[in-house]
Amino acid sequence: MGIAQVVGLALVTTIVLLILRQEKPVLAVLLSIVFSVVIFTIMMGKMAAILDVMQELSRRSASNYFFFNTMLKILGIAYLGEFAAAICQDAGEQAVAKKVEFAAKIIITVLTLPIMVAILESLMEILPG
Repeated sequence: MGIAQVVGLALVTTIVLLILRQEKPVLAVLLSIVFSVVIFTIMMGKMAAILDVMQELSRRSASNYFFFNTMLKILGIAYLGEFAAAICQDAGEQAVAKKVEFAAKIIITVLTLPIMVAILESLMEILPG
C-alpha cells in the first residue's frame, strides 16, 4: 500500500469519524483504533523490508551486531510507544498517553546504557590518564 492509499483511507476514516463522533462517540473511538491497527499492520511488511536491508548492511560492514540490534530495539520501542500513545490520545486518555511516552523513554534510556558505557570506555582508553 502506497502513500496515496494511506492518505485516501485516512481521509475517508476522518470523514466517517467526524460523523460518528456526533452520534456514537464510542464507535468513533473503536473506528480510530481499528484504523490505527490496520495501518500499523500494513506497514509491518515495509518495516520488515527495511530491517532486512539494515541487517544485511550490518553483516557486510562487519560492525558490532550488538549495537545494531540495540538500535533496532530502540527504533521499535520508539515507534510502538508513539503508536500506543496516539491510540490513547484518540480515546481521549492524554494522561495514559503521557505515561506510555514516559515508559518508552525510560526503556530507551536503559537500552542505551551499554552503548554509552562502551563509548566512555573507548574515550578513557584514548585520553591520557
